[in-house]
Amino acid sequence: MKINWGTGIAIFMTAFIVFILTFVYKSFTNDKYDHHLVSEEYYKDEINYQQEIDAKANAKTLKTKVKIKNVAGGIQVTFPSDYKITEGTVKFQRASNEKLDFEVPIKLENNSMLISKKKIVKGMYNVKISWKANNTKYQFNDKYNY
Repeated sequence: MKINWGTGIAIFMTAFIVFILTFVYKSFTNDKYDHHLVSEEYYKDEINYQQEIDAKANAKTLKTKVKIKNVAGGIQVTFPSDYKITEGTVKFQRASNEKLDFEVPIKLENNSMLISKKKIVKGMYNVKISWKANNTKYQFNDKYNY
C-alpha cells in the first residue's frame, strides 16, 4: 500500500494531536502534579501589594537588619534593637508542600525569638516577616534552608 504526502501529513497531525491531548489529560488527572496557588486569597493580596512594597522599602532603610539562623532549639530570629516592635508575624511557606506552611506571632525576648524545631521540617522555606514599630510597617522576605 502506497501513502501519498497528503495522507502522511494527516497521519502525522493526528498522532501529534493525540500525543498532546494524552499529555494534557495525564497532567490534569494525576495527583503527582498538584496545581495549587501560593495564596488562596490572591485578589485580596494583590490589593494590599503596594503596602507590602512600602513595608519592604522601610525594612531596607534600617541600620540593623533582621537575622535568621539555625540554633539547637530551632530557628532564632533576631530583630534590630533600636525600636520597640508592637505587633507582627513570622510566616514560613514551603513551596513543595502547602501543609508544611505555618505562621507564628512575634514574641520577643531580648530582641529575638525562637521558633521551635518541633514546628519545622528540614528543607527550603520562603520566610516572610512582617512587623510594626513606631507606627511604621516593615517586611523582610528571604529564602531559608533549615
